[in-house]
Amino acid sequence: MRYFEALENALLFHYNGETVLVKPWGENSLRVQSTLMSDISDDSAALLAPKETACEIEIPDEFNAYIKNGKITAHLNMLGWPRMLQTEFLNNKGETLLKEISPGGALMKCARKFSALPGGNFHLKASFESNPTEKIYGMGQYQQDILNLKGLNLELRQRNSQISIPFYLSSLGYGFLWNNAAVGEVHFGLNTTEWISESTKKLDYWITAGDTPAEIEEQYASCVGCAPMMPEYGLGLWQCKLRYYNQEQVLSVAREYKRRNIPLDVIIIDYYHWLRNGDWSFDNEFFPDPKGMADELHKMGVKLMVSIWPNVDFRSGTFEDMLEKGLLVRSNYGVDVQMLFFGNNNFTDFSNPRARAYIWDKCKKNYADNGVDAFWLDVAEPEYGNYDLNMYRYYAGSAVECGNMYPREYSRAFYEGQMAKGQTDIVNLVRCAWAGSQRYGALVWSGDIHSTYEDFKRQITAGLNISLAGIPWWNTDIGGFHGGDVNDPDFVELLLRWFEFGCFCPVMRMHGSRSPFTEVVNRAGEVREHEGAPNEIWSYGEKAYEIMKKYVFVREMLKPYLRNVMRLAHEKGSPVMRAMFYEFPKDEKAYECRHQYMFGPDLLVAPICEKHAVSRKVYLPEGASWTHAGTGKVYEGGQEIEIHAEIDSIPVFLRDGRQEYLIQKI
Repeated sequence: MRYFEALENALLFHYNGETVLVKPWGENSLRVQSTLMSDISDDSAALLAPKETACEIEIPDEFNAYIKNGKITAHLNMLGWPRMLQTEFLNNKGETLLKEISPGGALMKCARKFSALPGGNFHLKASFESNPTEKIYGMGQYQQDILNLKGLNLELRQRNSQISIPFYLSSLGYGFLWNNAAVGEVHFGLNTTEWISESTKKLDYWITAGDTPAEIEEQYASCVGCAPMMPEYGLGLWQCKLRYYNQEQVLSVAREYKRRNIPLDVIIIDYYHWLRNGDWSFDNEFFPDPKGMADELHKMGVKLMVSIWPNVDFRSGTFEDMLEKGLLVRSNYGVDVQMLFFGNNNFTDFSNPRARAYIWDKCKKNYADNGVDAFWLDVAEPEYGNYDLNMYRYYAGSAVECGNMYPREYSRAFYEGQMAKGQTDIVNLVRCAWAGSQRYGALVWSGDIHSTYEDFKRQITAGLNISLAGIPWWNTDIGGFHGGDVNDPDFVELLLRWFEFGCFCPVMRMHGSRSPFTEVVNRAGEVREHEGAPNEIWSYGEKAYEIMKKYVFVREMLKPYLRNVMRLAHEKGSPVMRAMFYEFPKDEKAYECRHQYMFGPDLLVAPICEKHAVSRKVYLPEGASWTHAGTGKVYEGGQEIEIHAEIDSIPVFLRDGRQEYLIQKI
């Protein structure tokens, strides 16, 4: 009997209707696909075609086969009873990285369990043995103050402030991508690791081996894509609030920054600058001269970004046209209203290339051709009124089967449109992402989080894990989005601590829904979305202003350094925010550091994220000396210290004295 077959640069397995294909996919990496009662297709949810690498295939007997690509080897073993295939992945030392579960004898367990669904798809569960000492990082952004994901159950589903990107980095020396956009779950248990897709046609995953986290991350980036080079305007301060509702407000804020000689790179106009969702144009009652507004901002050296929503209001001028052309998400049952917000709304289907072209055509004509430089792609999950994705269908298939890629295709629509227009300095802010979003200029932010210290701490671990999942451009609403009262001294303290953290994020952006609110009514008497309280750096009193101004200029000083860090993200896929172990993989204590991180290779940042705190403990990894940026004092690595930090300072340490120009500036 012949189970295995060596193809040209691939290993094939057949038995009882199942086909398994293992082939090299980038350096030190393998792609594994499996289907039941069908051939394996060439399509890929996230992986790009890699540079070809040669592999070694050995089939020593009818029950065993090996395929080796650089530092990784897959051993496929056909078990005798029950007759099932078990696959094990080993590094170049012969150590097990990951191994499918065994049948367990009479238990008859299945490592690749396909359960048939009506219509031809399968509910899929892939199960692997678990090493209880393993540490797991990445997987996108989950709102929890947890860095090591071992032992956790995670939902594979997009939500406002939750970003599911199914790639993880293991402390055992491998990275793993679940190359499947279906809604599902992953369980990083102590007994097994289980990946579940609720509806899919095939099993598809990618695994890579490396000697360091950096090597693994670079190999991952080579197969899913790197971010473009961050444009110059992405390196400074971005100003926003909920919301500048008219043209004069936008210009007056920019003029005031200019008058005060405070650098400002971007100003953002938030949502409902339009009349109806789906208009994708300025409401001329409040924005009578968009081109003139953009021209004046450009003369001041300020770029203009505007908010975009994918919603289409039934009353908008585009709804019937898009409905007729089949460019909207379709509800499978029930009332076909997908979101209630200032009217009945359905969503644009960005999985449809015709829909991507349609929306870009509107936004080019009404925004880009009027001087708008960049786009804020909000509601990108998308934020259905009901997250039951069984209700919805896309051009690409059921939302349960492919819905997690929606935010990536949203970013793609604008990136490809801007590129076709000839724009090269592209960065678009987006509220959600999936594997590969980075290659479409996606600057991800952490969603509508609350203005609390608990949420603040969660953003540090969220930022580190999404960075390890391949998204180097990430930021938060400085101060949080919901619940910030400008008259509350405790909120002002939180805002200042968050602003200091924001200075050491990939992008530094002021935003938030600040109370008290002001009602906005148009000339027709219609109540529009309200305006929040002022949220500029001078809006919180003189003491707060001086502190925030200080960090705006620290950010300016950081630009040459940050430009080089962004180049590494562009060329190699290196994170900008780096978990401590990324730079110090041999230091076991570095794997446990949740609330401190490396900003690029040279700066250790330890935000103050406890209420009223003026000090904190910081672990300084061994293998380097550490210079405190505020005092110039030098500490040897391999120790934990207590460091003092009044409200106007954040603990920052310079690795081996590098970036010495920061000393006594922070």
